[in-house]
Amino acid sequence: MALPREIRRLAFQVLYELDARNGGDAEEVRGSIDEEEKLRPAERERVFGLASEAWAHRAEADAAMLKLAPDWPAHRQPVVDRSILRLAYYEMTRGGAAPKMVINEAVELAKTFSTERSPAFVNALLDKVMKSIVAAGGGGVGAGADAAAGSGTAPPREAEE
Repeated sequence: MALPREIRRLAFQVLYELDARNGGDAEEVRGSIDEEEKLRPAERERVFGLASEAWAHRAEADAAMLKLAPDWPAHRQPVVDRSILRLAYYEMTRGGAAPKMVINEAVELAKTFSTERSPAFVNALLDKVMKSIVAAGGGGVGAGADAAAGSGTAPPREAEE
């Protein structure tokens, strides 16, 4: 049986793949969930469902992150960071997961899969999302988008544009 951490890691990887394919070939992406993980069919569906929902709500997540870090819109973020942020934002605002746990897991994903500056970037943005959820009375759709606009959060790495 897969642990929630494993489900989240695989959902992040599926979300990354959906982003790389611009949402195309969803059934092929579903089939790419690694057989070696020895997931039950229900767990595979949970992985794909979580990633699909985060993908479907990516515009909301991207808009919230843009307000929190206006110098780092989604298109300037590394794909790994963007995928981590989208997944975490979805879980915090719509997925019913505990925000502190989501932040911790997102930072761990950034440590494992991204640049050395990414964990701090991810942590800072998601902390602001969490604080705005609390300020808004505990959550809800779109919570977290306005509280810390223009925060000056450090970028995950230098832009290569």
